[in-house]
Amino acid sequence: MTSVPPSTATTASATAHAIIGIDTGGTFTDVTLLDPSSGRVFNAKTPSTPDDPSRGFANGIAEVLELADLKGADVARVLHGTTVATNLILEGKGAPAALLTTQGFKYVMEIGRQDVPRRSSLFAWVKPKRPVPPEHIFEVRGRIGPDGAEIEPLDEMAVEKAARAIAHEGIRTIAVVLLHSYANPAHERRVGEILRSLLPGVSISLSCDVLRVFREYERTMTTVLNATVMPVVAGYVERLEQRVREQAITAPLLLMKSSGGVTSADSVRRAPVETALSGPAAGAVGAAYVGQLNGARSLIQIDIGGTSADISLIDGSEPNLTTNGRIGGWPVGLPMVDIVTIGAGGGSIARVTDAGALTVGPLSAGAVPGPVCYGRGGTEPTVTDAHVALGHLPAFLLDGRFKLDVEASRAAVQKYIAAPLGMSIEAAARGILSIIDNHMVGAIRVVSVERGQDPRDFSLLPFGGAGPLHGGALARLLGMKEIIVPPGPGVLSAFGLLVSNLKAEFARTCLQRAGDVDVERVARLFDELDTEGRAWLDSEGVPSAARRVTWFASLRYRHQGFELTVPWTGRVVNTTTTNATIAAFHRLHERLYTFAQEDTPVEIVTLRVDARGVFPPPAMPELAPAGPLSDALIGQQTMHLAEGSQTVPIYARAHFGAGQEFEGPAIITQLDATTLVLPGQHGTVDKFGGMLIGDRGQA
Repeated sequence: MTSVPPSTATTASATAHAIIGIDTGGTFTDVTLLDPSSGRVFNAKTPSTPDDPSRGFANGIAEVLELADLKGADVARVLHGTTVATNLILEGKGAPAALLTTQGFKYVMEIGRQDVPRRSSLFAWVKPKRPVPPEHIFEVRGRIGPDGAEIEPLDEMAVEKAARAIAHEGIRTIAVVLLHSYANPAHERRVGEILRSLLPGVSISLSCDVLRVFREYERTMTTVLNATVMPVVAGYVERLEQRVREQAITAPLLLMKSSGGVTSADSVRRAPVETALSGPAAGAVGAAYVGQLNGARSLIQIDIGGTSADISLIDGSEPNLTTNGRIGGWPVGLPMVDIVTIGAGGGSIARVTDAGALTVGPLSAGAVPGPVCYGRGGTEPTVTDAHVALGHLPAFLLDGRFKLDVEASRAAVQKYIAAPLGMSIEAAARGILSIIDNHMVGAIRVVSVERGQDPRDFSLLPFGGAGPLHGGALARLLGMKEIIVPPGPGVLSAFGLLVSNLKAEFARTCLQRAGDVDVERVARLFDELDTEGRAWLDSEGVPSAARRVTWFASLRYRHQGFELTVPWTGRVVNTTTTNATIAAFHRLHERLYTFAQEDTPVEIVTLRVDARGVFPPPAMPELAPAGPLSDALIGQQTMHLAEGSQTVPIYARAHFGAGQEFEGPAIITQLDATTLVLPGQHGTVDKFGGMLIGDRGQA
């Protein structure tokens, strides 16, 4: 690929070359720097600063620049994945907001979809409190039809009255969601003009700018969530830009979106809800890139941290996207990486219930107090303690800088699990791991089997601090033949930022009724969306050689309540390309649901254009040829296997070379993660440092 790098309004110096990716997590801020001039990659982990995440962000930049012996002027791009919007939504701590909507639609959010969450009891579930209470929702007269025609003029006096009431309540952020504004945004834009003139300085979020598609509940909720996080995220982005300037960096700051692309800070200020899955999306992008380096275009990636596990499927070198995603209990209709998250991580707590059943998670010890072996006050055994008790982890982390208390882990497993269940410490620890592994297998099946895919046709890519500890067991439970452990599994989300491209999505509901497709209207809408996409590329300063514009369409059978999205065949709209796209929909439906109704009329519901500015892929450094395996041996310890205890080697991954081979059982350590190689598994190291592990005869 020889694309010219996209630029932005803020540009780096002519000699700048380094790329920095920063992923802020709950415990650590992970930083990766790629120096293309030398091909070297530098990683750093600094404590996160929840009171002001921008401080951890700045500390990480300073540390990695020192490691690389570079200055701020050497930086060409700074890319960031953030959980700020995510945490605000999950914790319900967004700014108080008001909502203006069409008369008769005040209770759209309260009604919702009237469905019960998948894992909740029909009889015990209580509908959560909505982000905007009914008393802060204001109705205005005026009506647009689904075809975009004005049925009733906008009542501007009602808008002014609502503005005065909002000012009286002291509310400083407003969402505007009017009926059918996806077809014609004129009323919404006029409401925005009136509010800005009467309430200067108030944050205003229009649904036609956030999510211009149908379904009132999803569009309303997405716009409201965008409004509630807008003031905090805008302030956070401003602090980030200040931190970047303090490091004497003139390069642009780009932030990761939930769809797996990065965008400018100005774009995030306008639509901060687009960053709701920022961190996990960066991990999925990094996993896809590592898979491509190894020739694996079909991957199931699992990011296992201290509290949760994020799972997604990559089919054809890119993470799958969905427009049916959720953040906590709320739907977000924007395109986002199709990720399933469960409460399963290294800090998941194991307990014996009053009925004598062993449970693991979703409650986590988190970073504080953390697992018992951390010696920070934790008393109940966790998944990490089970690994320690079985000898799966060495008695240290972070290349020896963090000592683990092995005896404390074993004592906790004995007291809280083994003794109540009348079994040995080892059997209890294996039970803990078996339960958590099967929780993860269930989640992996959600993104594979329930999407019409057989996990045995994919490679497993585990990452995160705990991912490589579980990869071997998960692959065996699912019958997967190959595990790919990336060079930096604990910082893969930060690395994913380095290989991301600029990206924006533009969608419009067109509702082409079954059997009567208006080809001219579809062509006109695609042309409008394409123009919007290219205008965005112009605003981001993306040169023509670096531009990629792709068309998609969401289709459904008549009377069906959901759509499937497929690429539009070709870059023109005519009867031939329309029929080819409909045929692709039939094939996708057949793959997902085992049948296609080719005699049933098909509706074209929503059109989408993805615009990208493609950065040249970084040249990854290659390892020197492998030396003797003994050069990497740094110790050995007892591992308690199901078939008995055994002394196993501990290897330092940093001493592996290209072509290195190793056998399980073994422990492989590095700064950011530990890999467990099970008995009967064989591993090799590729030229880029990735480890390919599988059962003997299959790897």
